[in-house]
Amino acid sequence: MTQALVIGGGPAGLMAADVMSAAGARVIVVEAKPTVARKFLMAGKSGLNLTKDEAFAKFLSAYAEAAPNLRPILEEFGPNDARAWAEGLGQEMFTGSSGRVFPRAMKASPLLRAWLRRLEAQGVEIRTRWRWVGGAFAFETPLGRQEICPEVTVLACGGASWARLGSDSAWADWINVPLAPFQPANMGFEVDWSAHMTRHFGAPVKNVTLTCGDQPVRAEFVVSRRGVEGGGIYAVSRALRDGVPLVLDLLPDLSEAEISKRLSRARGKASLSNHLRKTLRLEPVKQALLMEFARPLPDDLAPLIKALPMRLGPPRPMDEAISTAGGVRLDAMNAGLMLKDHPGVFAAGEMLDWEAPTGGYLLTACLATGRWAANHALRWSQVS
Repeated sequence: MTQALVIGGGPAGLMAADVMSAAGARVIVVEAKPTVARKFLMAGKSGLNLTKDEAFAKFLSAYAEAAPNLRPILEEFGPNDARAWAEGLGQEMFTGSSGRVFPRAMKASPLLRAWLRRLEAQGVEIRTRWRWVGGAFAFETPLGRQEICPEVTVLACGGASWARLGSDSAWADWINVPLAPFQPANMGFEVDWSAHMTRHFGAPVKNVTLTCGDQPVRAEFVVSRRGVEGGGIYAVSRALRDGVPLVLDLLPDLSEAEISKRLSRARGKASLSNHLRKTLRLEPVKQALLMEFARPLPDDLAPLIKALPMRLGPPRPMDEAISTAGGVRLDAMNAGLMLKDHPGVFAAGEMLDWEAPTGGYLLTACLATGRWAANHALRWSQVS
């Protein structure tokens, strides 16, 4: 019976344990935190977006330069497979209007409970409060320093965001493999707001198009005390992180000519704010953004309403990011995700150097790489 070690109790690690234990391996999962899958549960608080229902080519393109490496992995376990996997754990799924796929229960906890029951039935041993401290496989535990000598190992240690939930990238200090520098991904950006924006903090900016280079995204975002965040910002965050300017279309359903026509109506004694509200139905937070980024206001506001340049500061700190770029370089592994310099040691999940937008891409790839690494670990153990 193969003895397998999985370091990390997030989605990638639990999937690796599931696959290997189902094949008859004796699997130990070690997790530094008191419980497993903390980031998974946090992600599910606002609705667990498991995957995205769309054409595979479009789904794959979300992974940018990592797509060629991930293609065979996602072909074997893609969006349809992720949905079937969750349904196999008794979770009814549905597809929202944007193509995002959620459990009917919305939360992550029912799925996780069913998953853990299956792992227990398959004999998986989960050891919590076991923190990997380097060496071969040495751990600080409630019982003191412990070492494990497995036949195969799957590393699923997470990225470098949300340290309080377990993804603190501490492993990067002692793992001897080529790493790409960590960077925040799917994160907010700072803005040095004027005082007049204070009353709009927390307000959603709905039905806008954000354009960053050649990447237009119809979405919404939130104005916060510290800057801007939310789905629309996350969708273009990679380009923003690389210094590409952001332009905002406040009224994507109206042409510039139509906006000019409506604004040309007699204003009378109405204030500019009331005129914008009556002629364009421009919400207060959109008006505030216009005033913030377009001063001094020109006579013709239509071009700026259709293409408002937003002056953003740096990204919010990496520990606040939903995910991270960087990690174990893909060229440091073979096609089976085994570390080239460490035979029998495989890696999966967010600790690998790939990034993807929110919308189900992150979670699907974590599950898929965990499954892929586990299957190749089993094959390696049988021939080594």
